Amino acid sequence: MSKYYVNKFLFTVDRDPDYLKRYTEDPRSFVVTWEQSIGPKLIGNEGEASTVHGFTTAERDALINHDYVALFEMGAHFFLNLTLFIGIYDEPYLTKSGPLSFQREFAAKLQHWRDKEYPSVET
Repeated sequence: MSKYYVNKFLFTVDRDPDYLKRYTEDPRSFVVTWEQSIGPKLIGNEGEASTVHGFTTAERDALINHDYVALFEMGAHFFLNLTLFIGIYDEPYLTKSGPLSFQREFAAKLQHWRDKEYPSVET
């Protein structure tokens, strides 16, 4: 797994309202667009791009399907993973089930990790 590239995706999408909206509405198209034209750009340097990174099929599928459990299991940074999906799901869950509803679901879906060592987030 390219933890760096997945974490860069989580970081940049979570911090840009337009990216977050596009990712929420059409994840398949946005992930492909991000991987080809947004992700290669060096943060803070629009003039240079990297050609080194790309998603694996498993990473791409997890991002497209908003599969935050798979991303966690592959070693995506826990906080970046959580905050991105809070941005997507917090409001719908809030109106449905009250405060912290999505966070509780996120924790429940990761219960099988309770007695295991968390995946490393080293890049």
